[in-house]
Amino acid sequence: MRFTRFVGVLAGVSLLIASCGSDDDSTTTTVPIVDDAETAPDDEAVPADDGAADDAGGAVGDDVDSGDDVDSGDGAVPTRIISLSPTHTEMLFAIGAGDQVVAVDDFSNYPAEAAEKMTDLSGFAPNVEAIASFEPDLVVTDGTNPDLLDQLDSLGIARWEGPAAVTFDDVYAQIEELGAATGNTDGAAEVVSSMRAEIDEITAGLPELDGPLTYYHELDNTYFSITSDTFIGYVYSQFGLRSIADLAEGSGGPYPQLNAEFILSEDPDLIYLACTTYCGETAASLAGRDGWDQLSAVQNGLVIELDDDTSSRWGPRIVDFYRQVADGISAIADLDEAA
Repeated sequence: MRFTRFVGVLAGVSLLIASCGSDDDSTTTTVPIVDDAETAPDDEAVPADDGAADDAGGAVGDDVDSGDDVDSGDGAVPTRIISLSPTHTEMLFAIGAGDQVVAVDDFSNYPAEAAEKMTDLSGFAPNVEAIASFEPDLVVTDGTNPDLLDQLDSLGIARWEGPAAVTFDDVYAQIEELGAATGNTDGAAEVVSSMRAEIDEITAGLPELDGPLTYYHELDNTYFSITSDTFIGYVYSQFGLRSIADLAEGSGGPYPQLNAEFILSEDPDLIYLACTTYCGETAASLAGRDGWDQLSAVQNGLVIELDDDTSSRWGPRIVDFYRQVADGISAIADLDEAA
């Protein structure tokens, strides 16, 4: 079971890889845009919120049932949503669309209400017949499986896909688009507003540091890491942090596999462990590796144990990841004051 879960983490990271360097950050929508509403009785149309669609900044597609433009305002609120993306499952429940969700994929474990709707549906190896058996009126995906999208189109099942984010603005846009697509524009606006406020508050509370800091973000205990050219790296860059993986020669892309010798030689100021649940890694287990107890981050207590999911999904809980990164910086400032 641990292996299966860890495969899910790496698959999520692979999705983030696919987003890097893309010129098109927008989501693709093939559903009507609708105003806030709990349900739409029978097939009664709900007026569209054109402004929500414009604010979201996503691409405007066609309704697969009628061929009408998604912002034409003739779509009903979906009441049988399937989510095949853990990130977007979190978004759906955060904006208030949870009651409209009938099933989620086998990795959508948050929030608890979503976990109750977990099935054996897979976002990585989707079975369109199994999906169709739920009679969905909207399928939410990350858009990484073109065959699935074509199959859903052929069955006339509306779909919405949001690729991996590159910046916070991408995250906000996807939340707003899901709000528009599900009739929860107010809920989406509240989530985005809250996220912005929390991130601003965390940033404002940070101490000033003397110089730039380096970090090692560990994806698993075989030393896979991230460079600054990733969404995760983007989050760190908001604090002026630099990944030691940026310095690795021939590292093989934005998610390189480093080696112990390189990590020890770079002696990063901060270490963030992102496989604490699925790999069982802790600050203590890291310190027990041969020679790692000599690292400055280990000796100074600057090994931060992250939540595997919040540090790999670009949903509302990215704020929690942001806060944990900030906690590391604050801890360094405290050490400097005590010195």
